[in-house]
Amino acid sequence: MFQTFESRADPTKGAGRVARLLAELAERGLDGFIVPHADEHQSEYLPPHTERLHWLTGFSGSAGAAVVLAGKAAIFVDGRYTLQVRDQVDSAVFEYRHLITEPPAQWLEDEAPKGSRIGYDPWLHTLNEAERLEKACEKAGADLVAVESNPLDAIWDDRPPAPQAAASLHPAEFAGKDRSDKIAEISKVIADAGCDAAVLTACESIAWLFNLRGADIAHTPLVLANAVVRAEGRPQLFVEGAKLSNAVRAELAEATEIEPPAAFSDALAGLSGRKVGVDPALTPYAVILALEAAGATIVKTTDPVQMPRAIKNATEIEGARSAHHRDAVPMARFLAWLDREAPGGAVGEIAAAKKLEALRAETGALEEISFDTISGAGPNGAIVHYRVSEATNRTLEPGALYLVDSGAQYRDGTTDITRTVTVGTPSAGMIRHFTLVLKGHIALATIRFPEGTSGAQLDVLARTALWKAGLDYDHGTGHGVGSFLGVHEGPQRISKAGTAVLKPGMMLSNEPGYYKTGEYGIRIENLLLVTEPEEIVGGERAMLGFETLTFTPIDRRLVDPALLTDEELDWLNAYHGEVAACLAGRLDDRDAAWLAEATAPIRR
Repeated sequence: MFQTFESRADPTKGAGRVARLLAELAERGLDGFIVPHADEHQSEYLPPHTERLHWLTGFSGSAGAAVVLAGKAAIFVDGRYTLQVRDQVDSAVFEYRHLITEPPAQWLEDEAPKGSRIGYDPWLHTLNEAERLEKACEKAGADLVAVESNPLDAIWDDRPPAPQAAASLHPAEFAGKDRSDKIAEISKVIADAGCDAAVLTACESIAWLFNLRGADIAHTPLVLANAVVRAEGRPQLFVEGAKLSNAVRAELAEATEIEPPAAFSDALAGLSGRKVGVDPALTPYAVILALEAAGATIVKTTDPVQMPRAIKNATEIEGARSAHHRDAVPMARFLAWLDREAPGGAVGEIAAAKKLEALRAETGALEEISFDTISGAGPNGAIVHYRVSEATNRTLEPGALYLVDSGAQYRDGTTDITRTVTVGTPSAGMIRHFTLVLKGHIALATIRFPEGTSGAQLDVLARTALWKAGLDYDHGTGHGVGSFLGVHEGPQRISKAGTAVLKPGMMLSNEPGYYKTGEYGIRIENLLLVTEPEEIVGGERAMLGFETLTFTPIDRRLVDPALLTDEELDWLNAYHGEVAACLAGRLDDRDAAWLAEATAPIRR
């Protein structure tokens, strides 16, 4: 499960592969090509055979893009990867650009030669993305050209095969609803939107709707599939038949038509004259082109499954609580082990990550880790989405901070937690920065807010203490989390761009941080559940809030109580009391003694 990543620019990638790509483009009459980090389903984490950006450039992050022109190329990453990209990608071949502030469309507008033909794969770009790229090329005097087959695939000699992992059913005891009830619910949403049908290409939505799970993507229990759901009549599910056992096929067939992936294009053509809902932020442009060619009427709408999937039902909520209650034990055992072993200099980043995964496996309920563990000691912790490799594997040394961001996939829920701990005695600067991050974490955990509030309106709470000190972090504060699905789930998020309204039943992370380049990184992450509106004594309207789902000690040795208000200190002590109660009687004597000290109240 746990794996390491290369962390130095690979000479077999970059210049040689870009030259081969340019030669292939020339044969096709193209002058450039856009390479997003994407597959045909707009997945965040990709199956190996669609990791085209990694194959071409060496960049292994989960968000990015590249544009290759004759004589010039650029790679685009967001704030999580600004250090990693410089370590993995050859600067002699690719310019480094920021994915958000200097996106590929802007770069093309400035750099694409007039009269050039810029290729793109319409299966790998959404409608919104394709429209932005088309406008940019128009301004540059260039043409954006949809390719029938991806030129990278033609030169990728050792391209892995598509995954063929077995699918499994997700029973109602975990899902909370039968698939037939979900299909009826979504069919009504489609009808209410004035559509005859909707096309689903997001694997998370298909997994939720059909109560289906798989293993086509690492760490995320998804099956690569597409679907057409109708306002009236049975939906169609397009999936490789070899992934379905007889039992799985028989149960699915009670509620849906099962067809091979090759039949998807015919199904799109069969929607001629129909009003078809598509999500312009999720649907591949190739689907839009096929529907337009068939004479269907395109209705731009949100994925009809997205909101029901984001708002967890009572069964999913109880499953999340159970999963976090279970996950608290391996986390406590891990931190206790780390405190005993790390000061002696015998623990490296890889060993620590493997130890944590092994402890989770001992629960007997672990299906997979929910993402590749971020295990960063000292300066490696300052790389926001650091991936340890044999080349970068650092020993946890006395006087350093260690950041571990990890999670688990259990059948009843998905977890994600970050803890930053000190190895030995921390410096005054470490304590100050940690406490400022903690203040932001507490501010978000304790906020009450009215209905209609978005994540963007709350994001500032986690940053205020840092901003007052002239500090900040270049990533969002919180992402949505699925129910035995993706550890990153939309539309809910807490960030400067988090426009989705937060609703009861949504789960999000609370993870402010601070990163001192070359020295250390700090992040404190718990998962939160948006609670139902409640009246406040003396108030005039009901307020929503957050329930903290995660139960793991926060390193008391890194807390300066003088920087905390009485209310903040009360929250921390109360939280540690809840952690101690959650773990009572579930640890051996040695780990229980560690827990007692780790959760002891802090006095001024």
